[in-house]
Amino acid sequence: MRFFVAVDPPAGVLEEMEEAVAFLRPWAPALRWTEREDRHLTLLFLGEVPDERLSEIRRRFGAEVALHHPLSLVVRGTGTFPGDTTRARVLWAGIDGDVRGLNLLSYGLRRAARKAGINVQKRPYVPHLTLARSRAPADLNELRTRLDPLESTPFTATNVHLVHSRPGSRPRYRTVSSWPLF
Repeated sequence: MRFFVAVDPPAGVLEEMEEAVAFLRPWAPALRWTEREDRHLTLLFLGEVPDERLSEIRRRFGAEVALHHPLSLVVRGTGTFPGDTTRARVLWAGIDGDVRGLNLLSYGLRRAARKAGINVQKRPYVPHLTLARSRAPADLNELRTRLDPLESTPFTATNVHLVHSRPGSRPRYRTVSSWPLF
């Protein structure tokens, strides 16, 4: 089964993101826009996890999350993956605020996953909410420019979730474990 670890922004912040992108959807019908309820702040993508590792992952992640405090965050600005907006595949909204705390949490979870025998990618962590994807590289410069002034109401992340992901044309997510930030 495929898993990732994430923080869910509150409903009000998700609604603000939806209002910000709603008027842009008709301008970019070729993009696959994420649904409001599917937007999350990924801390760590695990990929395929064998069933026999799940209990140890839950234990190690619970212990790691307990070492971290709630995080004061705000959605601010935009970006793309890759960074070349003229050949991008993902348009995202950035996260600001306690980014240092997010990084410490993300890297702590990576360390815990490795100790549980899960091979995780060694990429720099870029906190974001995915807004849209393109199957082929696309010029997302104009969309990014229009969304760049984006800024949400500040919020506090108080829980971390282990989420089961079923890929497809419309991914399905199900939270299987949650831990509070203390």
